[in-house]
Amino acid sequence: MDYKKEIEELVDLLIKEDASDLHLSVGRTPIIRSSGELIPLIKRAVLTDKDLQGFADVFLVPKSKKLLEEQRDADFSYNLPKARFRGNIFYRQGSLAIALRLIPRSIRTLSELKLPPILETFTRKPQGFFMVVGPIGQGKTTTLASMVEIINQSRTEHILTIEDPIEYQFESKKSIIDQREVRIDTADFADALNAMFREDIDVCMVGEMRNIETIATAVTAAETGHLIFSTLHTNNAAQTIDRIIDSFPANQQDQIRVQLAGSLTGIFSQRLIPRISGGLIPAYELLINNNAVSNLIRERRTHEINTVIETSSQEGMIDLNRSLAELVRSGEITVESAYLNSLNPKNLERML
Repeated sequence: MDYKKEIEELVDLLIKEDASDLHLSVGRTPIIRSSGELIPLIKRAVLTDKDLQGFADVFLVPKSKKLLEEQRDADFSYNLPKARFRGNIFYRQGSLAIALRLIPRSIRTLSELKLPPILETFTRKPQGFFMVVGPIGQGKTTTLASMVEIINQSRTEHILTIEDPIEYQFESKKSIIDQREVRIDTADFADALNAMFREDIDVCMVGEMRNIETIATAVTAAETGHLIFSTLHTNNAAQTIDRIIDSFPANQQDQIRVQLAGSLTGIFSQRLIPRISGGLIPAYELLINNNAVSNLIRERRTHEINTVIETSSQEGMIDLNRSLAELVRSGEITVESAYLNSLNPKNLERML
C-alpha cells in the first residue's frame, strides 16, 4: 500500500465530511469523528500492524520515532497541501494506534466561530493573563488562534507561540510572529517562557499549562508587561483558579493568589455542542477580572465567583446556563443537549 496516498485519500474524506478527527488502529477500519460522533469507515479495509507501521513511517521524523520507542507515545504534526494535523501515536496492547486532529489552514474569525465579540477586548490589553479553558477537544486552541490573529492584523507587536506541537501556522502581518515547538525548538514550555524575557516579546501564547514552573513563569510574565494567553483542561472559571492555586505547595499559594488576582484579565470557558441543523456550536462562560473578582481570589472565596458571573452580565460577563438557554431558544440545540452540558441543571431549568 502507498501509505502517503492512503492518508491523502482519508484527508479528502475528512474534509468532505467536515470531520474533526481521524483514528487509525490495528483490527479496525479507519474511524472519523464528525459533529462529535465516531463513524467507522466500513468501506475501508481493517488495518493491520503493517499498515500502522506504514502510517507511522509517513508521519514521524527520526526524533519522534525515538521518542515513541522510549516513551511508547509521541506527539507530532503533519502537513499536507490541503490540511494540517496535530497527532498522537501510541501503543495499545502491543500494537500502534494513531489519533489525528484536523487543523484548518485558515484561521477563522470570532464571528465565524460563533464566539462573542467581547473577546476582542482582551486582545487590546497591553498586558495580563487570559485563559481559554474547557474539556479536551472543545476548540480552545482555535479560539486562541483567532484572538492572536486579531493582534497580528491590528497591532505592531512581537508575538511568540510555544506549542506541543505547533497547530495553526501564522503568517506575520502587522506583527512579527515566532512559533516554537517543544522538543524541536525548545526543551519544554518553561524554558521557552524563561527565554522570552530576553527576546523582546510583547504577546505570548502558551499551548498548555502543564506544571507549576510554567504557570509561575506565565503569571510573572503577565505582571511584568507581557500579554499572555494559555489553556487549561478545566470546566469553568472558578475551577481554573482553584486548579492553578492548588498546583502550588501550600507555602506558595498565598503568593500565587496575589499574583493571579493582579494579573488575570479573564477566563473564557467553552464547549462544542451538536447543532440541530448539523455541525457543532459553542456554548460558553466568560469571567472578567474586576475588583470584586480580584478580592474573591485574594480572600480564598473562589466558590463565590459563579454567583458574580451570573449577576454581572451588564459588565460583559457571560453565564454558561444563559448561553445554553439562548441556544435552545434560538433553535440551535436541543433541551437535552443543554442539560447534558450544564454544570448547574437546576439553574438552567429556571431559564428555560
